[in-house]
Amino acid sequence: MLAVHFGAGNIGRGFIGALLSKSDFTINFVDVNKDVIDALNEKQQYKVVLADENKEELLVKNVSGINSLANPEQVIEAIEKADIVTTAVGPNVLPIIAEIIAKGLTQRKSITDRPLNIIACENMIGASTLLKEKVFEHLTDQEQAEFVKLYGFPDSAVDRIVPNQVNEDLLTVSVEPYYEWIVEDTEIKGNKPAIDGLTYVNDLTPYIERKLFTVNTGHAVAAYLGHFLDYKTIKEAMDTELIQDWVKGALNESGEALIHMYQFEKENHQAYITKILNRFVNPYISDEVTRVGRGPIRKLGGNDRLIRPASLYLEKVKKEPIYLAQAIAAALMYKNDQDEEAVTLQQQVEEKGYEQTLREISGLSGDHPLIPVVMNQLEQLKNK
Repeated sequence: MLAVHFGAGNIGRGFIGALLSKSDFTINFVDVNKDVIDALNEKQQYKVVLADENKEELLVKNVSGINSLANPEQVIEAIEKADIVTTAVGPNVLPIIAEIIAKGLTQRKSITDRPLNIIACENMIGASTLLKEKVFEHLTDQEQAEFVKLYGFPDSAVDRIVPNQVNEDLLTVSVEPYYEWIVEDTEIKGNKPAIDGLTYVNDLTPYIERKLFTVNTGHAVAAYLGHFLDYKTIKEAMDTELIQDWVKGALNESGEALIHMYQFEKENHQAYITKILNRFVNPYISDEVTRVGRGPIRKLGGNDRLIRPASLYLEKVKKEPIYLAQAIAAALMYKNDQDEEAVTLQQQVEEKGYEQTLREISGLSGDHPLIPVVMNQLEQLKNK
């Protein structure tokens, strides 16, 4: 079986690629990084190291690479033959790869009516749906009508911490042992791809929001408040009682909102929070707060990891989200000259002030009750 996977970075190789290989897929990685692609074609295998005390090594075999800039025709040919297409490129890159996927599907349709599923494994809600929209922009109305019957774009939720790293071997990647890959099966075309470690569900939304508003929310709280207190890594920040209390408080708030929204069992969700907190203090994973906190404008969006759970907490629980508001305030104050979004954010704050900036970035209405809660926490942070 052949898998075409867009994105040969650490997440692509260490997470999605590793699971596909475990399920006996041959993998064609598609990327623009010439060094990585050349190394994949030369070695045709790489090591995945589990970041724990045992440091178990997994060997991923039967891999190759295609440079999509140098050899786009090879990408099209690979999609024509593929049994599954996956991505791990980052949300902003999905529109960029959409055109070549559209060309690949068009060529495939001219040769075979065999169904195919394209799964975007990105850290966002509705990634496959977005990719489908962008792919269909490159098709005629007739092609769209035909393709919608043959090609599935099921949304997925993915969760695995893959820290920033430099290894002696370019292809070796270290990942945490824990992972979760959930796919919504209602959009699957043909048979469900048999992938060891992948879970199919009918309704993905509760699982996406549980992950986003626990893992990503907790990470963001630790990053922005850790940066505010001059810590360099998530592990360093989480080793302090103060940051741990802030993160726990924020996850309890987001957790209450999730329980109200999706009727999760409180005891089970608390166990999930505890599992996530233990992952953050894994001594074998050290992620810089600046990497986790990068892109603050996107992360302060109305449907993202801080604003949405805080808004839901106000709406569903009828209480002020103090810990989440504090993290939002820290994100508004986040400064990093190496982060383009952080620079833009502070320019906006300089021109318009914190409150107006928050309204514009989050999309919250001027009279939204979350705004004064955040402004109050911002003043408290300034005085610390």
